[in-house]
Amino acid sequence: MEIKVLEEKKNKLVVSIKGETHTLCNALVKELWNDKHVKAAGYRIDHPLAGVPNLMVETDGADPKKAINSAADRLAKSADEFKKAAKSVKE
Repeated sequence: MEIKVLEEKKNKLVVSIKGETHTLCNALVKELWNDKHVKAAGYRIDHPLAGVPNLMVETDGADPKKAINSAADRLAKSADEFKKAAKSVKE
């Protein structure tokens, strides 16, 4: 995965996420919407086969990088909880 900043302002950040698809971007955007400081979050992939996702986050003045990092941390925690629950399932 390679993250490249395309646009950076005080309350807005646009990054490309090379090597990722809808799977990560959908989860990240959904988690970003749980942040009270996030006013807009979304992504687009220009070409379905060869496109690189561009993620956009706009806040009410809070640092958008921190919002992305916090959302990623919450996703990681949820994934760990799911992993533990899945291991406890009896066959």
